[in-house]
Amino acid sequence: MTDWSEAKAPDLAALEAMAREVIAGFPAEFAGHAQSVILRVDEIARDEFLEELDIHDPLELTGLYDGIPLTEKAPSEPQSFPDTVWLFRRAIIDEWASRGNVTLGALVSNVVVHEFAHHFGWSDEDIATIDRWWE
Repeated sequence: MTDWSEAKAPDLAALEAMAREVIAGFPAEFAGHAQSVILRVDEIARDEFLEELDIHDPLELTGLYDGIPLTEKAPSEPQSFPDTVWLFRRAIIDEWASRGNVTLGALVSNVVVHEFAHHFGWSDEDIATIDRWWE
């Protein structure tokens, strides 16, 4: 039997390292564009993100893409802020614990890929056609 008495949830740095491993494994056609995106890992989503998305419980938001998708960028209109993928540690840990049927690595990978898919111009509906994660 596994002794969980000394087990600890990963901290921000550990979660970031997991996410960076996922990004490093992106196929070549996506890897270059992914390098221009800032990766941020915070404990929990900021109030302004929650308000903008009309989310009342911060544990419902595991990740967020904040930027302009590549399919909508115009060279004549420079962006005034960098594209950023946000991961929210407490929400990810909460989802992992409540699911109980996935590894933390698999969940982090799913969240990272989902948020970067938005950067590449995929909608939630596009992502859902190939990724039935919630089922």
